[in-house]
Amino acid sequence: MRKWIALFSHTGSEIVNISKTIGKIPTKVITNQLPGSEDIHPGIKDFPEVIYTKNKPSVSDYEQLFDGNALISLHGWMRIVPGSVCESHEIWNLHPGLITKYPELKGADPQKKIFELDEPPEEVGCVIHRAVKEVDSGEVFMERSTTNVYYSEASLTKYLHEMATGMWIDFLNTKLYYHG
Repeated sequence: MRKWIALFSHTGSEIVNISKTIGKIPTKVITNQLPGSEDIHPGIKDFPEVIYTKNKPSVSDYEQLFDGNALISLHGWMRIVPGSVCESHEIWNLHPGLITKYPELKGADPQKKIFELDEPPEEVGCVIHRAVKEVDSGEVFMERSTTNVYYSEASLTKYLHEMATGMWIDFLNTKLYYHG
């Protein structure tokens, strides 16, 4: 099994839930939340190594935090990883916007963007893509979609979060155990 490093900016609940499901915990968890923050899921404390880092890590910070052979997953990591770091590590991101069909959903807040478009997309979904220099532009490994029947940003966000968790489970089971 490969080493796995997971990064988050919000609560880390997705990482906790995925870990329970796949039976593997990250070698290292990195967050820009403050230590002891009430926003952090209590299960994060059970991981062997949790690192709290400043809001905008530099290239050298990332290089110190990352293991060159690890698979790195971004779970709502609300920071842009520098292109040189993306090139030297295997970093994957889940984007809650169907950017393969609707490139205008790249970047922050795709769920909000869906409701701001003149014509709402017929489909909504998520992609897991390789992190590269250009935001949300790397090779897509996996995508899932469904018909857009959502009338509120909150209901869409909840659905896409559930879809994202399932995708991460399938992705990590493939990449961590089978190196495929």
